[in-house]
Amino acid sequence: MKSTPLSLIAGVVALAAVTGFAALTVPGDDGGAEAKAAARLPVERSSLLCPAPSTSDLAETTYTSFTPAAKDGPKDGTAELKAAEALPADEDEPADGKTGDADDKADADDKKKTDADDKEKAADSKPVISLKDLGKPVTAETSKSGAPALVGTATDRFAPGWTTQQTTTAAAGGARGLLGVSCTAPDTDFWFPGASTGASRQDYVHLTNPDDTAAVADIELYGAEGPLKSDVGEGITVPARSSVPLLISTLTGEAAENVTVHVTTRSGRVGAVVSAAEDEVGSDWLAASADPAGTQILPGIPADATSVRLVAFAPGEDDADVKVQLLGKNGTFSPAGNDTLHIKSQMTASVDLKNVTRGEPGSLRLTPTDGSRTPVVAALRVVRGTGAKQEVAFIPATGPVGERATVADNRAKGSVLSLTAPGKTAKVKVTASAGSEGGEAAVKTYTVKGGTTLEVTPEAPAGLKGGYALTVETESGGPVHAARTLTIPEGGIDMFTVQTLQDDGGTVEVPEAEQDLSVLDD
Repeated sequence: MKSTPLSLIAGVVALAAVTGFAALTVPGDDGGAEAKAAARLPVERSSLLCPAPSTSDLAETTYTSFTPAAKDGPKDGTAELKAAEALPADEDEPADGKTGDADDKADADDKKKTDADDKEKAADSKPVISLKDLGKPVTAETSKSGAPALVGTATDRFAPGWTTQQTTTAAAGGARGLLGVSCTAPDTDFWFPGASTGASRQDYVHLTNPDDTAAVADIELYGAEGPLKSDVGEGITVPARSSVPLLISTLTGEAAENVTVHVTTRSGRVGAVVSAAEDEVGSDWLAASADPAGTQILPGIPADATSVRLVAFAPGEDDADVKVQLLGKNGTFSPAGNDTLHIKSQMTASVDLKNVTRGEPGSLRLTPTDGSRTPVVAALRVVRGTGAKQEVAFIPATGPVGERATVADNRAKGSVLSLTAPGKTAKVKVTASAGSEGGEAAVKTYTVKGGTTLEVTPEAPAGLKGGYALTVETESGGPVHAARTLTIPEGGIDMFTVQTLQDDGGTVEVPEAEQDLSVLDD
């Protein structure tokens, strides 16, 4: 007799709720029969990693953490972000012949150092930010130079849809700008088209390990002519619950204006994101592109963009030919002279689209021209302003908002939401949460016509105090891609940053077992 015990079914369901993936097969006469139906359950655990924000003494960073409200579900749970551990220093061996008072002095110094280390560890073990309620964001601020990366976990009721935004304002210096990033989930594979090893750029890839064992990562670099030679990009150890920033230009001796960075792990998992600083233009975070695919959407190009550069890469063995289209306010068109782009295999391609939006908001769509659907990754470098008042941001290719997606840290002024429907017309519900310090949530529904981009200024919560989160939910129609632009004037410059919104994965599909859990064999 063969049987599938109930405990196995429960175990698979729990695994899916925690990891987002599970498969269940019930053995039978034919060697296996897949469960006939599936249900969606909320995840029970989520992880997020925020990179070290800045080394500047002039930088101020705000963290905003949020989980959307839910009608039902678990009553308990936590959502906390803590400082990643500093790497321990090597302990020196004692000198030979140390006796008497020297020993006593050394012991006293060691005790002072141990006490100081214990106090620092105790401070680091306290949450930097911790959620208290669903549907209401919590904020924390730091102006500390060299503030650490953060690692965190949300459980039970706080896990589904948990998001955290890190926003840094650097008013002056080489890293001047508004640097925004949605803290990332750990993974094993990341693509970053749009990085650089050029003389005018200082780009760092930040690797953060959330786990209790070391991770080992490899970094590959690709320029316009193919792979960039690197002797130090392999076997990079990221210690447990620690973060390692690496200056990309030190990984190769070749200078390249447009570079695609590929991060993979041999063991363990990491969060990865690139900080990019460009002389006289500003700085921002470059988040990972959506996974390689034949079609890519890059939403949220500001209407007043003065320069837009598309950077794309074909990671496979085949070249890619893609059609370049702008999804504008009233329809879809191809930029004059740049309606297609040829991307050679393993080579980074780029094209300057200049002020492609011409005063109207837009989004870029890349589709195959020959039906081959060769997978590509892509990102945009976007500049607003001119001369000494330029400011830069990056928009990676991103997936649709799906069932639900959220971006945190919206302000009473300066937040703009871009909604793009690359296929069929769609209807979405946008919820502006309660404010971090007060206010009531506001809900509004928008219709996005197929092949267009709709830019809206969100309806702020009534009585808003503090910051708020924006949650986008698809109600009907085709897929919708979204991005939020946050603008903060500083020193006569409209500093800005763009964050794309992706399905938060708040629920996972798990197999629904039949009542009869046993299959008998003769």
